[in-house]
Amino acid sequence: MSEPRAQVAIIDYGMGNLRSAAKALEHVGATTVVTAGHDAIRAADALLLPGVGAFPEAMRRIGERSLERVIAERVGEGVPLLGICLGMELLFESSTEHGGAPGLGLLPGAVDALDSRGLKLPHIGWSQVRLRRDSAITAGISDGEPFYFVHSFVARPGAEELIAVSEHGEDFAAIVGSERVFGTQFHPEKSSAAGLRMLSNFVAIAAPAAVA
Repeated sequence: MSEPRAQVAIIDYGMGNLRSAAKALEHVGATTVVTAGHDAIRAADALLLPGVGAFPEAMRRIGERSLERVIAERVGEGVPLLGICLGMELLFESSTEHGGAPGLGLLPGAVDALDSRGLKLPHIGWSQVRLRRDSAITAGISDGEPFYFVHSFVARPGAEELIAVSEHGEDFAAIVGSERVFGTQFHPEKSSAAGLRMLSNFVAIAAPAAVA
């Protein structure tokens, strides 16, 4: 008999490339459900928070659906959560984008504009990611591996939450994590084999819950 597959709830608040994330997770062995339903989120083994667009509008939509409460509830229960791109930024306490807004507050720190030092914004394309510390989310990922970015804002995490950095003008947080909450400023679902490896690591983190 085959082992249970971890189910990942991809949180749908109306902003994000949901289908490509679902396909990538399914490719590495997860089952997925794209949902804003609280019951479905509570039933999942792990959560993925995608996002494309502006921070304040994303938080407004999350608030309309009361998703911040069920996300915090599940994180409090130890369920793994991965935020991608804007979804990573939403994990933090606040952002200065478009006049500012509070975030989910699951990680300490704030989000503000990337200091590109004259380089073109948004930062779009492949950039190397340099590892700063070991983490289950980066198992098997080589230091300096390239990943695909699309962003103009960056998170400013504490030293304990910083897993990896990249560079576009300034060094910025590329991967963050604390306990079982993780975030990538890049799009792993668009980052070829290395991105799939990272998603596979996330599914492996969630796997014990699928067996329990």
